Amino acid sequence: MEQEECLIYCKDVGLGYENRVLIEHFDFMVNQGDYICVVGGNGSGKSTLLKTLLGLMKPVSGQVQIRQDIQNGKVGYLPQQTVAQRQFPASVMEVILSGFLNRTHIRPFFRREEKRQALSVMERLGISELKNKCYGKLSGGQQQRTLLARAVCAAQDILVLDEPAAGLDPMATAALYRNLRMLHQEGMAIIMVTHDLQSAVSEAEYILHLKEGGYFYGTVQKYQQSEYASLLPGITNVK
Repeated sequence: MEQEECLIYCKDVGLGYENRVLIEHFDFMVNQGDYICVVGGNGSGKSTLLKTLLGLMKPVSGQVQIRQDIQNGKVGYLPQQTVAQRQFPASVMEVILSGFLNRTHIRPFFRREEKRQALSVMERLGISELKNKCYGKLSGGQQQRTLLARAVCAAQDILVLDEPAAGLDPMATAALYRNLRMLHQEGMAIIMVTHDLQSAVSEAEYILHLKEGGYFYGTVQKYQQSEYASLLPGITNVK
């Protein structure tokens, strides 16, 4: 990677799986502090993209360069929750501390500094009072803020979120976007897959729109002027 601030770089990549190519000649770069929303219809390759960017899948062709510390686990990943995960019988503090597991290696305990960082993140996200609560008994919004705190503890410079607002009520969704806005303003790069198109154009700096066989990547303003913006309902000129 030529630029020091570049976190992930895709050059002439083919995205797909099991020898099925969804998108060819994909060029894409994530720099420090970027806020990118990924949109597209079902089957367009959004999940495949995230797995490729996280190093969990190899591209069909081309080259994906991922900064070494991100390859080693210093990325905050917030996947979609399963029913079993929503009922996980652990305290909020235990869930958030698990974000440090990639750093502990075989160490069977968390350091004082890691606990201090976890408490600091909880305070910033407004969930300090939930510290000793059972995660499985929280509301959907509280669970999502807990998982976001866990992701922040894991992250060095980048958060990757897969439909983080799915299933949240409007108040919880607004709180989620406020927290993401705060983290972005603090310098965190954010890549978020979403079907919440109105919030995508309101919150993000860049839009990556995938459709089988092609893609658009550019600023929100350029996206709104492109033919891709007419492919999905809900996009209006909000910026």
